[in-house]
This record gives sequence, C-alpha cells and structure tokens, in this order.
Amino acid sequence: MASWSFHLRGQSIELITSLFHHLTSPPVNTVRPKKHLGQHFLADPNIARNIVGALQLPDGVRQVLEIGPGMGVLTQYLLENPAYQTSVVEIDTESVAYLKVHYPALADRIYATDFLKQSLATMFPDQPLAIIGNFPYNISSQIFFAVLNNRQQVREVVGMIQKEVAERLAEPPGSKTYGILSVLLQAFYDIEYLFTVPPHVFIPPPKVESAVVRLTRNTTERLGCDEKLFFRVVKQAFQTRRKTLRNALKPFGMPAEATTDPVFDKRAEQLGVAEFVGLTQRVAQHQAAGAALPNLDSSDITE
Repeated sequence: MASWSFHLRGQSIELITSLFHHLTSPPVNTVRPKKHLGQHFLADPNIARNIVGALQLPDGVRQVLEIGPGMGVLTQYLLENPAYQTSVVEIDTESVAYLKVHYPALADRIYATDFLKQSLATMFPDQPLAIIGNFPYNISSQIFFAVLNNRQQVREVVGMIQKEVAERLAEPPGSKTYGILSVLLQAFYDIEYLFTVPPHVFIPPPKVESAVVRLTRNTTERLGCDEKLFFRVVKQAFQTRRKTLRNALKPFGMPAEATTDPVFDKRAEQLGVAEFVGLTQRVAQHQAAGAALPNLDSSDITE
C-alpha cells in the first residue's frame, strides 16, 4: 500500500495506513524453525503426549515451566492437566506471537526471554518447580547447568535432548561416555533414560537421534564436602580422563605422600559420586596453599 505524505488534522495518514495493514495482516499460523536457535520442532503428537505424560510432579510440585515451546506441541497437552500451572519461556519472538494467538490460556505466563538469563527464584518465588521441553541441542548442557544452580527449587526435569547426551547423563561409572555432567547431575538427581526419538518426527529432521530423559531430585541436600571444590575436582579429573587421578589432579598441588591411596591409581570414569566426594575431601585437606584452581562453566561440563 502506498505511503501518503499529506496530513489530516496534524497527524500523518501513514499512521492510519500502518494500522490498516496491521489489522488486515494474516494471522500467525506457523513458525519458521531457525537454525541459529537450534530449533527442530516435534511434529508427532503421540510422542508429545508421552513426553508430557512422563512428568510425575514430586514433592507437591504445582508449577511447570516449558523451555522453548516453539509452536506448542507439548504446550497443548500441558495445558490440559489441571494438576499444575503451565508457564513457558521462549526467546523466539515469532514463536511468542504464535503462542499468544493459539494458546490464549497461557495469558501472562509467556516469558519472552532467554531462559539462561532468568532467575527462577524471581519467576516462581518459594515454589518447587518442574521443567520440561524439547531442548535445543546447542544449549542443552547450559540448561542442565542452570538446573544444577537451582537444584533446591527444580524438583524434576523431563527433557528431549541429543541421544548421545542423554546416554551420558544416565550412564553409570565405568563407561567411556560417563563424564563431568554425569557426575554433577547424578550427585543431586536420579536420572532415567526413557525412550529414543527418531529424526524423522521433527521439522526439520536433525542429523542425529534424540532421547527423552527424566531427572528427579534425590534426597541429597549437602554432599559432605566443599561443593564448589567438588565441581572443580570433577572437572579437572575429566579434563585429562586418560590419566590416573594422581596425574590429573596435579594442579591442586597435593604432596606426593597424600596421593598414595589406591583411588589415585584410577581414572575419573571409574569413580561414582561418593568416591568423588571422598576425593574432594582429600584435596581440601592436602591441596597446596594458593594453588590455582580450575574454573567450571557450562561450556565444558559435557566432556
């Protein structure tokens, strides 16, 4: 429509044509998957029902937060359950517009923002929470890191992620896929690998298989060691996972006589959570004063 340049009662007629265009625009009927957001929209309603049905709502959870709802394939089934209140967080403005049109029941519970930058304690003050979603592959590790940081509030997670990562999370000690994220999450959550999801049920299809996992908060409130140091010990141990712990933990500056225990002859993948707690206690007791401790962030907790 042409843009008119004359004015009516001092106001540009462009405002009127702009409003007309807005009112006559077609409704938001679809959302284009965006590669930079890692979007692969689930298109199978039966799988969507199974994912939503995997929620068990422990400890009186009545708030459910869906991460990255896209076009609402999970949302529609979440909203059917009156046992909890569903909220969604979505960074894609196109998806937000779609959800507002097609799921008015969400009302003001659509958070148009980046989940990784939000405070769950602010969003859901003093309320236990369950998280669910078809997590983008490119931020799934960061999502689980955020879960760890909010472990006192997040009582359950049901997430669809890359199959390789799902296997890693649920793997017991002794496996080559067992790693940093396995230990950190298993310290505070019971993890179940629920089922595999093939690529062809997504738009667009990913190049790898996906899987659904469920994390349920366990009874561990404190690990019995310095938890920040625990995270650092686990990271350092797996950074050089082919080395024995005696060599892998050298950056902590422990004297040789403090590393004679047989546990230091093992490799990181051979230790469970309890053994890492014991190892952390040893490091805390014997590490050199002023030793440069490795930092831990979400960019390397999947190794």
